[in-house]
Order: sequence, then C-alpha cells, then structure tokens
Amino acid sequence: MNLAVWVERNAQRWPGRPAIAVGHEVHADWATVATRVAGLAGGLRHRLGLQPGDRVAIVMRNRPEYLEALFAIWHAGLVAVPINARLHRDEVAYVLEQSAASAVVVDEDHHDLDTLADDIDTLGTCIVATGRRWAELAGASGIAITDRRPADAAWLFFTSGTTGRPKGATLTHRNLLVMSLSYFADIDSITADDAVLLAAPISHGAGLYALPHVARGAVSVIPPSGGVDGTEIADVLRRRSGVSFFAAPTMVKRLASDPAILDADLSGLKTIVYGGAPMYLADLTGALEVFGPRLAQIYGQGETPMTITALSKADHADRDHPRWAERMQSVGAVRTDVEVRVVDENGVALPTGETGEIVVRGDVVMSGYWEQPDATSDAIRDGWLHTGDVGSFDADGFLTLRDRSKDLIISGGMNIYPREVEEALLRHDDVAAVSVVGRSDPEWGEAVVAFVVAIDAERPPTIDQLDQLCLERIARYKRPKEYRFVESLPTNNYGKVLKRELREQLDHNA
Repeated sequence: MNLAVWVERNAQRWPGRPAIAVGHEVHADWATVATRVAGLAGGLRHRLGLQPGDRVAIVMRNRPEYLEALFAIWHAGLVAVPINARLHRDEVAYVLEQSAASAVVVDEDHHDLDTLADDIDTLGTCIVATGRRWAELAGASGIAITDRRPADAAWLFFTSGTTGRPKGATLTHRNLLVMSLSYFADIDSITADDAVLLAAPISHGAGLYALPHVARGAVSVIPPSGGVDGTEIADVLRRRSGVSFFAAPTMVKRLASDPAILDADLSGLKTIVYGGAPMYLADLTGALEVFGPRLAQIYGQGETPMTITALSKADHADRDHPRWAERMQSVGAVRTDVEVRVVDENGVALPTGETGEIVVRGDVVMSGYWEQPDATSDAIRDGWLHTGDVGSFDADGFLTLRDRSKDLIISGGMNIYPREVEEALLRHDDVAAVSVVGRSDPEWGEAVVAFVVAIDAERPPTIDQLDQLCLERIARYKRPKEYRFVESLPTNNYGKVLKRELREQLDHNA
C-alpha cells in the first residue's frame, strides 16, 4: 500500500472539504490538494527523472507546501527525508549526503542550500516551494499513484543525534500504516470534522501524527507563525472543534501558563499528545488543571515511530486511583501493535519490578538504519529492537522509564537513575530546570552532578535546601555530590537536554 492513497480517497469522498489551513484561512480543499500532489509527483518523475526508491529531502518550516511535498513524494514512489529546518547547514548537508538524496524541497529561508549540489554528488536539484521550479513541477501532468510494497521505504527518520551523528531509521509504508492504526486503537478516534494543529516541527512527531488525521480526512491546521504560539492556538480553538496536537513536554508546560490559553475557550480542544522527553509530575499536574483530561502521553522512538506504550486520557483522568501519581510518572501500558519486554544484558526477560533494557517487537519497528548494516544488527537482535532505554514494569503492566542506559550512573556499585534525582530537585519552588549526569570519581567510580537552573539567578536555592529535598525523597547515596548553577541547559532542536554536552563540560573542567 502507498500512503498517498489517503489523499486520493479524501478527494473522492470530500472534494470540497478543507484539507489544509493556515490559521483560520483555508489553503486548499481535498480536491485541490490531490490535484497538486499528483502534478508534483508527475513533475518529480518525468521532469526531474527520479525513479521509485529515490530519496527526496524536505527542509522547510511548517507550511502548507510541506504536506503537499510529502504526499507528492510518496505518490511518485519516492522516499521522503524530512530534515529539521533548525539544523545547521553542515548538519543538513550530512543528512543529504547520508541519504543520497536526489533532490531537496526547501522554503525561501533555505534557498541557499542549492549550493550544496556542488559538494553532494547525488543531489541534482533544489526546489524552492512556491518558486518557479515548484510551479513548473506542480503544473506537470498528474500521474497515477506508483505501486509500493508494504516493506518499501517511505520516510527516512534521522534521529536527533544526542549521542553523536544521526542515523536514518528506515520507516516503511507498513510501519507508518500500523502507527496510524495504532493511534485509532489506543489514543483517539478521528473523523473528517476534526483538525490536527501542526505547531511542533512536521519533520518530527507532529508530522507523524498528522498521518492518522490525513487518513480520516481531518483538516491539517498550520499556525501562521509555523510554531507554538499561545495566541494563535487560542484562535484556532475558538474557530474549530475536535482539535488535537502533538507537543513536547516543555511546550505543554509553556502553554499551560500562557495568558492567551488561560483566557481561552478550550471547548474546541480534543487531545494534546505529549512525549519525547520526561514530563515531571508537578508540570503534568499543572497542565491537567488548565487543559482538563485532554492529555495523552506516548512513549516511542524514531525507530518505532511514536509507538511503544501510552498513558491514555482515561488514565490521566483517573485521579481516584491509589497509584495515580505513580502511573503519571510512568509511560503507560503497551500499545496494541507491539510486544514489549524488559531484559537483562543477555536479552533474558526480567520479572515484574526488575529494571533492565526495554526491547520492542512488531510491525511498527523500522526495517533498519539506512545503509548502516552494523548499526542495524546492533539495534535489532532476534527480531527485537533494543531501545537503549532502561525501565521496569509494575504489576498492572505500566512501564516506568528509569533513564537511557547510557545515562545510568553507577556509584560505589549502586545504580542511580538521574531522573529520580531530577524529580526530587524539581520540587523546589526556586528551581526552573535540572539535569543530572555522572562524572568520573576515583573512589566511587562515578559521582552524581546536578546542573541546576534557578528561576531567579540572583537568588538561587541553597545547596543545603537541595540536599534536604533529596534526603527526604531518595536514598542518601543518590544525592548529588556537586551542584552547578547554570543559566540554561543545552538542548537539541526537539527540546531534549543534551547530557553529552554536560558531561563534556565536566571533562573540560576536570
């Protein structure tokens, strides 16, 4: 199955219904989008000479042409390589080279990427959306949807690269179809009357969660700014119903204190799906007070697109459950479409309550890393994807993440998971953010170091206060041996804290 059939079907069933909007302005209905997609596909194949399986990259901020380009690439039987528009030019060049992209579709802000064709042998052309070449391609004769097998690549999802150079997870048409069906099974039902708000980057989670909405004929709404803006979101909620969107926990926290959201009529809001980083209990509780039981958490990776476990809206709403707080700090129960285990270093499944690496198996798991067989065989063993995440199941089947396996701190032979230390420190009213890492220690092997961002840099919390918080909530040996007060924490383009950079700071100052 080729995912582009969704656009074609929507045009047949709802030709005049809005397909894409910018704010409250309709950009195009389904009939128009289908015509543009088929024309662009014809242009990519016949005018540029691309063949099924060739890669076409997209480097654009959120805008209507992004979705048109994405489905045109699939319509033509090509492979999409969405690249975060905030990446440095050299980082973009790396992904283009690694994917051997034949063409790249960009917005005006990235038109200078055309010069990369001189350095990348496979890159033949740079197409500026709404520019002359884009218009020429869109005006080409439309072609029929190119047949694709379920195992054919559809999307090369380059990981965020928090531990080094990013790798391209090869997501097939089957992977993305199963991911979309799992959304219907475990997160929400969707109708053509609903809307998906694309405020987070389409190149990442927001783009993946646009797919089940396109499959059902819902309208994709792009904020005028192309990003997360409380005033714009409030306006969308005022004008539309059944609105859902994907957001990182930092975005949810920011919106929950945004005056425009606090003053807004939220009756049009259906669901906020959050994931990609920890959502601390205090932040989650505050968000629930603002948004009500409209939050759902997902735990997934680019290698198994947004589909491992989920904490449903019903779970969030079940405040009377005796272990509600514990469940809110878990990542939920296993999704319908996968098997999940917690295993030891030999791959042997561990019993309930014991901590080990999380492994996943199912039709949503990537086929492998693009052109990296060694990395693929290391990640997928005996059919199981080794996530690199550490966690444990409780008796009710809820999975709690302890940390990335690389973030585990071993001090004096004892395992320390940074997240539980961070949770304790974040209870201080004067702490805005915190990240915990380990540094080498000649006596203990590793020592716990906390990087702390104070709400008021002139009046930070005292070390005694932070120590006391830890002693009240976690074992003494987990307490940080050192606190470093910083103005901000280093993050990547998706808002994840780069603990690698924090460790490098420690090494540099050693």
